[in-house]
Amino acid sequence: MAAIPMTDPSPAPLVSLTWTDHITGTRGYLVVDRLVRGVSSGGLRMREGCTLAEVTGLARGMSMKEALHFDADDAGARYIPLGGAKGGIDCDPRAPEAYGVLVRFLRAVRPYVENVWTTGEDLGLSQDLVDRAAAEAGLVSTIQAVYPLLHDEAAARGRLADAFALTVDGIGLDELVGGCGVAEAALVALDRAGTDHRDARVSLQGLGTMGGATARFLSRAGLTVVAVADVKGTIANPAGLDVEALLAARDAYGTVDRGVLREADQELPADAWLAADADVLVPAAVSYAVDASNQASIRARWVVEAANMPVLPEAEALLTARGITVLPDVVVNSGTNAWWWWTLFGDVGADAEEAFGHTRRSMRVLVGRVLERAEADGSTPREAAHALAAERLPVMAERFGWYR
Repeated sequence: MAAIPMTDPSPAPLVSLTWTDHITGTRGYLVVDRLVRGVSSGGLRMREGCTLAEVTGLARGMSMKEALHFDADDAGARYIPLGGAKGGIDCDPRAPEAYGVLVRFLRAVRPYVENVWTTGEDLGLSQDLVDRAAAEAGLVSTIQAVYPLLHDEAAARGRLADAFALTVDGIGLDELVGGCGVAEAALVALDRAGTDHRDARVSLQGLGTMGGATARFLSRAGLTVVAVADVKGTIANPAGLDVEALLAARDAYGTVDRGVLREADQELPADAWLAADADVLVPAAVSYAVDASNQASIRARWVVEAANMPVLPEAEALLTARGITVLPDVVVNSGTNAWWWWTLFGDVGADAEEAFGHTRRSMRVLVGRVLERAEADGSTPREAAHALAAERLPVMAERFGWYR
């Protein structure tokens, strides 16, 4: 087999491994799609049914997210994007054995975390839980592989710790910044279409870390949130939900206490969020939420992918044919990962308004660039994002190298 050149935008993953827990038989996966400067970045998820194919796709998506935030002409940027990776564990995070499985997985992949894989929370796991399990597994930090690239490690680690300690109206800055980026992506689409924010209606699947923050930012931008879905079903109100009340009534998994619902709020089936009378649909919970069958019920003009891989390819093709635009995950939810590195490398400080401002500016530029490229090429936004990433990945490889 011929060797794949370093500048190839779509090589096979550098690392692809399957781990089996010797106690429960649970399987976990780690995929390092590529390295830049010897390091990769990507979260760790835990969900029942997680597969190697899923983690492989997510790792490739992380490579593209990192590339999309790379600007070869921005000489002032301290953060230089990394490679892409992802971890996944096939386990229900609510199961009694889940924490033990998490600790043993991190022990098993400890050499990768120490040397090439920086990771953090993803679907089913909170950052606090990942950090606690990492410490029990003997790790200094889940991002220690990047420390050798820092100019002043102590200052950088202090800055990130300070940023994680910040809260805004009762919610951690680390939870909010991703939703800020998702909301800005939706607002760019609305602005380009000339749609007044006050006339736009939103339906979301998921009110956890990403979905909850997105709901808050869109609501505060003037949009009306008419439906949200969690594991208990859909909560809807055509006149608008009280987003702050719902956020305050969530448990650790994003499930809303129905005791806070108002008389006009409706409890509907789990999939009712898809068919809500909304302009913007935000799948912010699980992968593969929109398929070729249920996409037919969508009436929104835009589907904004806050979750990773929530719209299956065949569903996206059908939505596109119906004139519905899908804003892809590799763009929409990339702000969370970028914020970690903007903060660690010093592009932003431990300040909420600075973080939100930098995220909004960066996402507005990126989303605008993707939509302009799609319009110019006559392609979908996803195809445009992939084309931009394919152009940038070889430049990154040539300039920074995979392993040095």
